[in-house]
Amino acid sequence: MGWLHFVGFIIMSLLASSIPTQAQLQLGFYSKSCPKAEKIMQDFVNKHIHNAPSLAATLIRMHFHDCFVRGCDASLLLNSTGDDIIALVARDAIVATGGPSWRVPTGRRDGLISRESEASTQIPAPFDNLTVLQTRFASKGLDIKDLVLLSGAHTIGVAQCSVFANRRLFNFSGVAGAVDPSMDSLYAANLKANKCRSPNDNTTIVEMDPGSRNTFDLSYYSLLLKGRGLFESDQALTSNATSLAIINQLLRGSVGNFFREFGLSMERMGRIQVKTGENGTEGEVRKHCALVNG
Repeated sequence: MGWLHFVGFIIMSLLASSIPTQAQLQLGFYSKSCPKAEKIMQDFVNKHIHNAPSLAATLIRMHFHDCFVRGCDASLLLNSTGDDIIALVARDAIVATGGPSWRVPTGRRDGLISRESEASTQIPAPFDNLTVLQTRFASKGLDIKDLVLLSGAHTIGVAQCSVFANRRLFNFSGVAGAVDPSMDSLYAANLKANKCRSPNDNTTIVEMDPGSRNTFDLSYYSLLLKGRGLFESDQALTSNATSLAIINQLLRGSVGNFFREFGLSMERMGRIQVKTGENGTEGEVRKHCALVNG
């Protein structure tokens, strides 16, 4: 992730002296004060992402997690980079690897506080059931359709066995040896035999969307209908008539339709509790990406 810090440093240095004290979130926010900002980020991503395509999944999850904790303000990890940069680079990385594009209005200010306890209670967890997921999304102004669409980002990337294996493959509901019955039995057996061989495996990684982890497509949803969602929270999407209907509707449509719908949900997510300095006290523009201004 070092290259992200590098481009973040360059852009933040430019923006810190050019951003207005108050603003509205808008497309092309920096077009006058720093007209090359978005192009610099896009070019940097296009040049480097193909050396590490898995970073596309990491970046979009970083953006998602950031927005769910105190809004989209880069407060989740204060030793990360500014939120406009996270939002733009996440989008550009997905596009560069063949995924959808979406509009990213800019003008966000960066948060001042980062609390691990808030991350653990507000970010949707891999073991959440649908009721909990809907509650978490609703608290951010997102509905069940957004839940299904944004979960579709799991069509790329990987997860460590430690995130799900103990609960789903070895001790479901606290019963020793029990496997989550919502998981396809052949899939579960394959995972236990070839990937997560023990509940204490902290190193092995598993594809979120087997055979398609670097391709942004609809196969994630197809696998859910077969009981092959990796997380409980993935498979939970098939436990409700409304969310299941959304999945089936997506699968009846084209990849292009999925891209458009996904992009709209990303735009909505990107506006969660943004700080724009409207009241004169909201957030700040960090002079150094990793630190709150002193």
